[in-house]
Amino acid sequence: MTLPDYVHDKTRLAVLDNFAILDTSPEQGFDDIVSLACLICDTPVALVSLVSGTRQWFKAKVGFEPCETDLDSSVCAYVLVERDILIIPDLTEDPRTDKNPLVTGEPHIRFYAGAPLRDEAGNAIGSLCVIDNKPRPEGLNAQQAEGLRNLARQVMTQLELKHAIHARNEAIKLRNDHDIQRRASDTQYRMLFEAIEDGFCIVELKFDGERPVDYRFIEINPAFASQTGLTDAHGKWMRDLAPNHEEHWFEIYGRVAQTGEPTRFEHYAKELDGRWFDVHAFRVGEPTDKRVGILFADSTERKNAARLKKSAEDAQMLLNQELNHRMKNMFAMIQAIATQTLRPITQREPVDAFTKRLHALSTAHNVLLQQNWTEAKLLDVVSSVMGTFTDSARFQLEGPTVNLGPSATLSLSLILHELATNALKYGALSVPEGSVSASWDVVTLIEGSENLVFSWRELNGPPAIEPTRKGFGTKLINMGLVGTGGVRLSYEHSGFSAEFKAPLLQVQAS
Repeated sequence: MTLPDYVHDKTRLAVLDNFAILDTSPEQGFDDIVSLACLICDTPVALVSLVSGTRQWFKAKVGFEPCETDLDSSVCAYVLVERDILIIPDLTEDPRTDKNPLVTGEPHIRFYAGAPLRDEAGNAIGSLCVIDNKPRPEGLNAQQAEGLRNLARQVMTQLELKHAIHARNEAIKLRNDHDIQRRASDTQYRMLFEAIEDGFCIVELKFDGERPVDYRFIEINPAFASQTGLTDAHGKWMRDLAPNHEEHWFEIYGRVAQTGEPTRFEHYAKELDGRWFDVHAFRVGEPTDKRVGILFADSTERKNAARLKKSAEDAQMLLNQELNHRMKNMFAMIQAIATQTLRPITQREPVDAFTKRLHALSTAHNVLLQQNWTEAKLLDVVSSVMGTFTDSARFQLEGPTVNLGPSATLSLSLILHELATNALKYGALSVPEGSVSASWDVVTLIEGSENLVFSWRELNGPPAIEPTRKGFGTKLINMGLVGTGGVRLSYEHSGFSAEFKAPLLQVQAS
């Protein structure tokens, strides 16, 4: 069947939603109305039916079991477009309802009369209807029809009264909540005002339209008076205290008072012995009060300390640069001496291995140098060592931020050098499609201590074969991250993998 387009009218549905009546509990007032409708119209069924965009729901009902039906079973939907009562003497003979499931099947309804439920603007949200299980060619007499109209108006009166009471209760609740929140806010503010040790004041601004034109102090705590020499909350003005603060006063505090958005900035008070202040400003009270709370925290010592720290860091950087230069010269000298000393050796593989290990140590020292020799980030160590071997795209690096002490940094650098060298000769990096996954994590043990777990896994390479000869590189790998073992090596058909475990405290120790 085709329902009227008005069923889905947005204004009508908004009115229904505004009443907030759908799916509410039964109420005596509505139940009495459907009982009276049955008596007046002499029918076994009466419903207060509210038609939404997807269903019809019954606020009150007599002689009908379901609480709601879908729109395909709705006759009340046709009442929405009627100016007066809709009367259908025999539902089986009306093309709008002859295929209705409630007509063709249980409960086989036959007669229907419904009065539209309209608000004052004429929006129909449902109907008060009466139903019989046998046809009634005579329909309703004049008294029954008038009674049904009157009862439909009573339904709307009940709905509007219910909505008005709800709106009033919400307004009272909102007002009470606002009062409670304001009292709580005032209490919290008073506790803050009395407990705060930094300079704190409250000012009230006077506006000319959107522009602040004047202001006065409402309250000043002792710390503010001590810092500024201002003791009279009502007789002194900011322009007398700090003339170069004026621009902040109008441009910043005025905006805080208007928008309620807090702000923070630094202020240099030349007239107060050149002191620095961290200034926090936020609105106090209601927006109409135009009051701003201002917290002045003397940051002069912090600023001086920051300048000293910056000077020390600059000096340390200069020292690090000189140290880096000397370390590079030293490594170059060691390499030159080694090259000259080992020149007569015909087997070049050990010589090359020594040279590359020396380069790995140099790389580790460079990473440590960036952190003033105290620690190095694990990711930086892995990235630096791996970057000397092949395309970085062939390495997958993943793990949380972990800082390594100097010893662990050097040890891990040498281990990574051996692992990468072997992968380049025999493992995944020896074929174009191979790659290496290096990952790490911090694992908490049952007793509460933490272990660093570092994993090396070679992917898409040839099968791994365990070496028969245990050279220096293998011994170096088996020593682990801090020289205490905790190493598991795996030679599988899918490739080589290794896992290194060590107590986090030892790894981070200097």
